[in-house]
Amino acid sequence: MTEVLNQLFIGGSWVDAADGATLPVDDPATGEILGHVADAGAKDARLAEEAAVQAQAAWARTAPRARSEILRRAHELILERTDELARLMTSEMGKPLAEARGEVAYAAEFFRWFSEEAVRIDGGCGTLPDGRNRMLLSRRPVGPCLLITPWNFPLAMGTRKIGPAIAAGCTMILKPAPQTPLSSLALAGILKEAGLPDGVLNVVTTSRAGEVCEPLLRGGRIRKLSFTGSTAVGRLLLAQCADTVVRTSMELGGNAPFIVFDDADLDVAVDGAMVAKMRNMGEACTAANRFFVHRSVAEEFGRRLAGRMGALEVGPGTRDGVDVGPLIDTVGRAKVEELVADAVERGARVLVGGRTPEGPGCFYPPTVLADVSPESRLMDTEIFGPVAAILTFDDEDEVLRRANDTPWGLVGYVFTEGLDRGLRVSEGLEVGMVGLNTGLVSNPAAPFGGVKQSGLGREGGRVGIDEFLEYQYIAVPVR
Repeated sequence: MTEVLNQLFIGGSWVDAADGATLPVDDPATGEILGHVADAGAKDARLAEEAAVQAQAAWARTAPRARSEILRRAHELILERTDELARLMTSEMGKPLAEARGEVAYAAEFFRWFSEEAVRIDGGCGTLPDGRNRMLLSRRPVGPCLLITPWNFPLAMGTRKIGPAIAAGCTMILKPAPQTPLSSLALAGILKEAGLPDGVLNVVTTSRAGEVCEPLLRGGRIRKLSFTGSTAVGRLLLAQCADTVVRTSMELGGNAPFIVFDDADLDVAVDGAMVAKMRNMGEACTAANRFFVHRSVAEEFGRRLAGRMGALEVGPGTRDGVDVGPLIDTVGRAKVEELVADAVERGARVLVGGRTPEGPGCFYPPTVLADVSPESRLMDTEIFGPVAAILTFDDEDEVLRRANDTPWGLVGYVFTEGLDRGLRVSEGLEVGMVGLNTGLVSNPAAPFGGVKQSGLGREGGRVGIDEFLEYQYIAVPVR
């Protein structure tokens, strides 16, 4: 494996934090410290901002094909280093190696996708209705961007934001989560090797997010914020963006309903549940949070799901045969423990799991709860762990009302053999994405994002690059 990078990446150079501060990176499977990375402060943020601002004009003039080829080379380099990137990710985040390898492929695909979109940025021309003027439309990069990524998909969330920014001609500052900075630093090294000019991408790892991000957002030179994280932090960042009217796109929290009708193929539904619930140990914004199962099939669905969940192997992600790695940290595990305890106190039955194992690491077993009370805290709290909470329903109108009774609206899942019902319920869900008889919706070619308090804008797909582009209209009189 190549050397693990641990410095800030500013203006194309690897540098220590100005005050020499570092932050530890822990292995959630053991609690041991993997190493330390630079802990940026306000001065480092200003240096990164200056590098991005200075590089913007030249980068915006770069030919779309040149930007495309850099992304394509980076895509190939990522795939060539799948094993070492997967091991790095597993070490700092905990997911099993097989799942980490899958994320590497997913991450690389964003670079390939946006390498193709870079050369398809269009404009237009036409005659205005008065017949005396022509209209010329062009697309221009929005300018220097601040990209803030979470810890749960440390490589893919980076490429999902960096890819369209590069394709559009924007420079950027990337602030990864302090729990998982190593994947982002490795990605910066790959992009430098792929030929990305100095200053286009700057990476500041920090435990002092407020000290780093707020001055950037309020300073007037950052023109775009792309954030993935909690709704609470998203609201705070929106307020900071207001003073200088920074353009924002946000992918925030979720509370995904998973609806199983009486005519569903239970084998398909359980397969879908395993994907929608257990991807990334349940630490995903798209994870199924509330399982609404028709009363007539609830017992059988719960029995089958508990059997599948209980058969999963829990352990360090680097060990062969492990299906479920540790949660990200003790705080995350404590939250899951409290939510399960609250549900049980309110009458939920534990079909499998529900008990924290002894020993080191932030492990929590796959858990299925039946007869969950609608008053349980996990009904309106994103669990972010391997817990499936089952409630029953009797009719379509009821389940739609209950599924939509949340301030979030990222994704929903519907399982039924009836096409009419499937489309009707999908269209009735107040969400940005629906998995109809599937537990996986994420794809670089599809627009990813939610409604209500689950976010603003979309990432991926043909519209993903639009978040980094502005229209310019030129009126041309014809004499």
